[in-house]
Amino acid sequence: MRIGLAQLNTTVGDLAGNRRRILDAYGKLVADGAELVVFPELIVCGYPPRDLLFKRRFVSDVEESLRLIAAEIGAVPALIGTVEANPQPDGRRFFNAAALCQHGAVQHHARKCLLPTYDVFDEDRYFEPAPTPIILTLGGARVGVTICEDIWTQPRVAPRRLYHFDPVKWLAEQKVDLMVNLSASPWHYEKSDVRQTLVTDAAKLLGCPVVYVNAIGGNDELVFDGRSLVANARGQITAGLAAFREENRVVAIPLASERSQTVQPPDPVPLLAPSFRQEEMADIYDALVLGLRDYAQKCGFKRALIALSGGIDSAVVAVLAAAAFGPEQVTGVSLPSSISSQHSRDDARILAANLGIRFETIAIADPVAACESALAATFAGRPRDVTEENIQARVRGVIMMALSNKFGALLLTTGNKSEVAVGYCTLYGDMCGGLAVISDVFKTQVYSLSRWINREREIIPENSIVKPPSAELRPGQVDQDSLPPYDILDAILRGYVEEGLSRRDLVARGFNATVVDDIVRKVDLNEYKRKQAAPGLKITPLAFGVGRRIPIVQKYVS
Repeated sequence: MRIGLAQLNTTVGDLAGNRRRILDAYGKLVADGAELVVFPELIVCGYPPRDLLFKRRFVSDVEESLRLIAAEIGAVPALIGTVEANPQPDGRRFFNAAALCQHGAVQHHARKCLLPTYDVFDEDRYFEPAPTPIILTLGGARVGVTICEDIWTQPRVAPRRLYHFDPVKWLAEQKVDLMVNLSASPWHYEKSDVRQTLVTDAAKLLGCPVVYVNAIGGNDELVFDGRSLVANARGQITAGLAAFREENRVVAIPLASERSQTVQPPDPVPLLAPSFRQEEMADIYDALVLGLRDYAQKCGFKRALIALSGGIDSAVVAVLAAAAFGPEQVTGVSLPSSISSQHSRDDARILAANLGIRFETIAIADPVAACESALAATFAGRPRDVTEENIQARVRGVIMMALSNKFGALLLTTGNKSEVAVGYCTLYGDMCGGLAVISDVFKTQVYSLSRWINREREIIPENSIVKPPSAELRPGQVDQDSLPPYDILDAILRGYVEEGLSRRDLVARGFNATVVDDIVRKVDLNEYKRKQAAPGLKITPLAFGVGRRIPIVQKYVS
């Protein structure tokens, strides 16, 4: 069977735009000889629709859009991810479904069985689960249809069993000829290998080929990497689509019923897109660029604005912005205070020249002095402390937000995950902005990413990479005055934030107890800052976003 894989980038709620993309891909794949076309999960409305589902007309509008799509589908069937209203008087109001469209109409619905309710997923809030997958007869073959989470049951990737039913095992008992999986699986590093394991293990269990079609693109903080793939009955990957970009491809898949009538073909040569497998830093870079580009374009921003400190974080964000927007649409602004070092000013200017972005300098010494003068009487008799340091950061925030308002540019914040975790960021200061591009990138990863960016030529000034990190809010300040080295800090943060380890667990791993106590205290105390931060692009298994729901007011000590 020749199957068309439609790996598309859609926008949540853009029903007309999504419809055009679906029909365009369908037409091209049919012209290329597809006998079945498979699209990603919920592609009609975009993923994730979240509480748009509760708007009074949203689901009926989605169903009308699906009807218009189906009217254009001819003899070649298409499986299209959509929302289906639940006609029953009880249960959740909707199904997460795949519509089989053919001959100008919707012929069947296949419904999702397993509804994830962890990390960024909250599908049980909206959808009713199906008791079993559906098996369709297409071209004489028995085709089992699953949707995303339905295949996330193998013990190798889910040590704790979350569900009491295994759709893949059930389909194996039904002896299907092919399984297809419509997915909208957000990316984080190391997840691609997990997905390949799921698909290849499912193929071996079923004893038949598996087709996995994933979405690509950015929607809010989530980035979808595509990497749709096909595995044969022996669990070998025989085709893989591109990472982080749209691709439509027809793949010939020998089925058992077809092989019985023909000579057994040799082992296939994998047809893998060049970016299907690439190094981790390339994945992180592509994910951040795609997430930033889509966030901006889908929100209507054409220009980006960045405060350039001369440090490594703002430099990396500027590189990403130049790639996402184009250098001519990016402005970097240096905001030196009376204590800013000359090398920081020079590094910011050199970076802007290397990238070809516009560069402005706006000195803040006078407005900072004016703020301190206005507060002098009230602060009389009190020593200088972090308050005065934060005035500098907040003056910068006021200026950058004014520029954003005046020129309609998206202001990008530059704090990394290590800083955000321990609160080394100023509320209403350097946290001002519309998107926190690297807020899920640990500082050690920022260093690795900067080296990767400079792998062929120096784009980020070497001095920005090698100099001790500093907020430069007081003379001689460096981050390591009050933090452990970043390799130690990041290891503690991975354990505490991402793995859920306690203080005792971390000390048992060999970390200094005093250091652990200090870092854990900083993480817990700064939850209120993170709740007010700009949305950030998720690239790790657990980001400071909708997938992490720690109370601000809490007294638990682990």
